[in-house]
Amino acid sequence: MSVTIAFDVYGTLIDTHGVVVMLQRHLGDRAAEFSRCWREKQLEYSFRRALMQNYQTFAVCTSQALDYACTCYKVALSQEQKQELLDAYRVLPAFSDVEQGLRLAQQSGFRLYAFSNGSREAVEKLLATAGIRDFFLDVVSVDEMKSFKPNPGVYCHFLRRAGSVGKEAWLVSSNPFDVLGADSAGLRTAWLQRSPEAIFDPWGSDPTVTITSLVELASAVERQPRLG
Repeated sequence: MSVTIAFDVYGTLIDTHGVVVMLQRHLGDRAAEFSRCWREKQLEYSFRRALMQNYQTFAVCTSQALDYACTCYKVALSQEQKQELLDAYRVLPAFSDVEQGLRLAQQSGFRLYAFSNGSREAVEKLLATAGIRDFFLDVVSVDEMKSFKPNPGVYCHFLRRAGSVGKEAWLVSSNPFDVLGADSAGLRTAWLQRSPEAIFDPWGSDPTVTITSLVELASAVERQPRLG
């Protein structure tokens, strides 16, 4: 059976710091720092909600994280300004290596899926706006399970939706928590280490492969022995 590859979306294919230019109008030199805070709280809120089994969509987590960042940085944005930032989050750009990396993976005969904490509607819009939707057979959202990564149930849900099993499936992500979650659920994993300063969590469980650009993915997967 062909290799199945699940691609994380936010932070892996899509640059979540793409709103920095817009933030600079409000925060000047603090824009990048504010953006990091917003992103970190967005993920933290999704983790909390998964543990609490008190689900709200990723869009809600994103909005509430923006409110937190505004309070933390003492930035008084109007509701209209906040909505403008949230709207921008729906049309963020892809990283520069993404299109070529996906094309090489597709040419290798891999079955490509987008697999995200975001809702299907939000992810479809993101991928279409970035010009990369046609590379994927489908979009699989955790919204269908009313939980978030790294809940093991969402990885099992992905495998069911893709008609695959762990030994034939890979998860590609720049987020170590996602890689560890997929590994724990039995998938093989590729950690996309976009920055040399990025640190993988020292949990005693390494990614199957580590790459520094999505362009390296296809050859890295092809070098691994097939299981089963």
